[in-house]
Amino acid sequence: MSIRVLLPATLLAVLVVSGCQPESKSAGDSTGVAAVFGGAGQWVDLTWAFSDSTVYWPTDTLGFRHDTVAYGPTPAGFFYSSFRYSANEHGGTHLDAPIHFAEGKDAADQIPLTSLIGPAAVIDVSAKADSDYLAGVEDFAAWESVHGRIPDGAIVLLRTGWGERYHDRTAYLGTDATGPDAVPLLHFPALAPEAAQWLVDERKLKAFGLDTPSVDRGQSTDFGVHVILYGANIPGFENVAHLEQLPATGSYVIALPMKIQGGSGGPLRIVAYVP
Repeated sequence: MSIRVLLPATLLAVLVVSGCQPESKSAGDSTGVAAVFGGAGQWVDLTWAFSDSTVYWPTDTLGFRHDTVAYGPTPAGFFYSSFRYSANEHGGTHLDAPIHFAEGKDAADQIPLTSLIGPAAVIDVSAKADSDYLAGVEDFAAWESVHGRIPDGAIVLLRTGWGERYHDRTAYLGTDATGPDAVPLLHFPALAPEAAQWLVDERKLKAFGLDTPSVDRGQSTDFGVHVILYGANIPGFENVAHLEQLPATGSYVIALPMKIQGGSGGPLRIVAYVP
């Protein structure tokens, strides 16, 4: 069964009607979501867990807070736990809503579900990416020479290999410093602005994501990729995990962020089905 022929609206209707459970991971499971996709694949979690080690932009010195409200037995005899969390919208695996860099474009709660669900095109530049590498139009052309044109309605995911460094803050960001003075010390690969413009002008993608802290390189000062993609109302996914587990084509992504009214982004749970 080809994943690409499934329309998002149809898929969602089938999921609701069948009562499918996204957490099903059995490759042989013939029920639920697996049945919708053919019953012979598996789910890959592309999300880093949120904790006190979650990576945030160096200017955010508060990070992720998860405070205990209650934990333990109650006077009534049952166990009860509850926690309070606080965090910047932009940290860990998260959504960049277009309004993040484009006035008047979609906020987090306004992005259509159809922009967050679709077939993935995974462009792998990990073999040549260094700390300042910019994936260019030539990288997409090389991918298309092997796999064909990026399909309309694809969610384009750029694998730089940086995700494997996520749990080493210095290796991932280029510095372990925090505060405004740390920003010029950032080094990690990303998308070239020219390639972002090419994707907007020449292809019809739903969303763009990658396995680094930003769609723009660490040394960017004008955030050109943010401006180009989000100005075209294309949402972004940053700090995506485990892209090495996805094939170049054939997987199907479901990326559901926290629905923050008017939000410029938010924590993102993103998963992919690999047949």
